Amino acid sequence: MTDVERADSPRYSRAHLDTPIGTLSIVAHERAVVAITWDTEGPGRDPAAHNPVQERLLGAGAGGVVDVLDVVDVEAREHPVLAAASAQLAEYFAGARTTFELPLDPVGTAFQRQAWAMLERIPYGRTISYGEQAEMLGDRKKARAVGAANGANPIPIVVPCHRVVSSTGQLTGFAGGLRTKAWLLEHERARSGNP
Repeated sequence: MTDVERADSPRYSRAHLDTPIGTLSIVAHERAVVAITWDTEGPGRDPAAHNPVQERLLGAGAGGVVDVLDVVDVEAREHPVLAAASAQLAEYFAGARTTFELPLDPVGTAFQRQAWAMLERIPYGRTISYGEQAEMLGDRKKARAVGAANGANPIPIVVPCHRVVSSTGQLTGFAGGLRTKAWLLEHERARSGNP
């Protein structure tokens, strides 16, 4: 494909969704969601949060998994995958959805993809430790590797890395910041009846 063809037909589309935790950017190709990142600060968002996932995903040229020059902003309703993702995220924030039914295509290593697949098994309103997630993958000693994989999760919320906490129950690491992680966990606990 030539550069002219790429410029005329971007491979990725992006829609924006206002939520209680800030404006989210949802990036998808024609078949699946590839990324969710934060656009702005919100009531639950930590303004000091550094978002290396967003930088890795939406870099320019070879600097990112998704080249920002290859993304076009659209209204969600114009793109079937983005329309479904926006609707399901809105339902989640309204307390009307506990699971997502979206096609996903996260870019990562084989280990990262395994770790992310395990995240989808954590029930809404519950948390597990990084060690427990590593144990689900077959080796409790890989808790740090699991933490690093979760930190690289390109599709937070839908792939619920916010449901993983330290072995002492403390909140650690989240691309959206710890206040956002706390907000998401409280949002889920309040609606699930879990303490």
